[in-house]
Amino acid sequence: MELISPVVIIILGCLALFLLLQRKNFRRPPCIKGWIPWIGVGFEFGKAPLEFIEKARIKYGPIYTVFAMGNRMTFVTEEEGINVFLKSKKVDFEQAVQNLVYRTASIPKNVFLALHEKLYIMLKGKMGTVNLHQFAGQLTEELHEQLESLGTHGTMDLNNLVRHLLYPVTVNMLFNKSLFPTNKKKIKEFHQHFQAYDEDFEYGSQLPESLLRNWSKSKKWLLELLEKNIPNIKACTSAKDNSMTLLQATVDIVETVTSKENSPSYGLLLLWASLSNAVPVAFWTLAYVLSHPDVYKAIMEGISSVFGTAGKHKIKVSEDDLEKLLLIKWCVLETIRLRAPGVITRKVVEPVEILNYIVPSGDLLMLSPFWLHRNPKYFPEPELFKPERWKKANLEKHCFLDCFMAFGGGKFQCPGRWFALLEIQMCIILILYKYDCSLLDPLPKQSSLHLVGVPQPEGQCRIEYKQRI
Repeated sequence: MELISPVVIIILGCLALFLLLQRKNFRRPPCIKGWIPWIGVGFEFGKAPLEFIEKARIKYGPIYTVFAMGNRMTFVTEEEGINVFLKSKKVDFEQAVQNLVYRTASIPKNVFLALHEKLYIMLKGKMGTVNLHQFAGQLTEELHEQLESLGTHGTMDLNNLVRHLLYPVTVNMLFNKSLFPTNKKKIKEFHQHFQAYDEDFEYGSQLPESLLRNWSKSKKWLLELLEKNIPNIKACTSAKDNSMTLLQATVDIVETVTSKENSPSYGLLLLWASLSNAVPVAFWTLAYVLSHPDVYKAIMEGISSVFGTAGKHKIKVSEDDLEKLLLIKWCVLETIRLRAPGVITRKVVEPVEILNYIVPSGDLLMLSPFWLHRNPKYFPEPELFKPERWKKANLEKHCFLDCFMAFGGGKFQCPGRWFALLEIQMCIILILYKYDCSLLDPLPKQSSLHLVGVPQPEGQCRIEYKQRI
């Protein structure tokens, strides 16, 4: 009997391995990969990413992969995939965002991984529901101070009005009053640089800074502002007690575990996280309320019932007051549902099975809160602004509606969500109490250019405001 030659054995072995690999590949989700090496479908994807991922879902089903700019992004849209995204130990949040954090805030990967959980626990504690009462008084005072500068009447872009209020209020609350500039020229500079940084944040997370000169310039300006002010901020103490601001607590942990050279970078990341979503949510909420007369009327009736005739006094707003004005909270949450981030992400660290497909390690697992919130299975009449749908949520126990994913999910939900909701509600109450407001433009469309964070409006939306007498 003839022996099979070693060459034949090797060939047969290679063929068997090839077939095995092919079989595994057959079990991978459908892949949209284009024909250009590394770039893949990056150009098509980048033109209108929100539309791209929804069209892909319709064509390929509840799970599919997009290859773009060297990344394999596997999108999940149904319960099984969502459960894996939220609960599986085979996917990881920190590894998914470490490159983004390095590119946008210059925080080295090893530093980020060493500090992230410690900082998250601190942020979650300081801004959790138990401690919200500590912010209410100062928030009211800060908002009144900024409202005074609007005068008795005026017309301006609503987005700029909200920025004018919430940029200084948020920085004064969470950082320190010494950080936000006080003269008009410096205030204008801050607005310009933060808006430039925020607008191209998503591009900055993926592209070399050399290709984004204006963004890089604004990033450098913000880092220098923080570097210059952090020593003074560290030395400040609370007039009422010895409590630290959020930035002070962050810097304390950063410098204890690593070194002070990382403090400005973490300050920048905290600045972006505290302003980039809360400000557009406040804008969109006011725009939705003012473009729905019945909702606006009901809110004003509620405000008058709690605080008396609108416009008469310099009111203080407490947590108890907010509990009597649930419609405003419903409006904020309904706005967030409609203007949720395009994607949130995890990194697959071990191959994971979803809907009979194998998603390989290295893929970015993607979930779109924006499109999930438009699924009529979870949210009937999803395109309509219906604040009353939030009656069904158990907000007293801080529970949202099922499949509401705007704040992320799992272990690392947004730690500042309760503070942001408090700040936005108070902002809306004080604006509407003091001023009679009306929109001069229709509700604008949202920009479809970005997937990260709350979308900005496409075009202006002017507001006319007159102080109530």
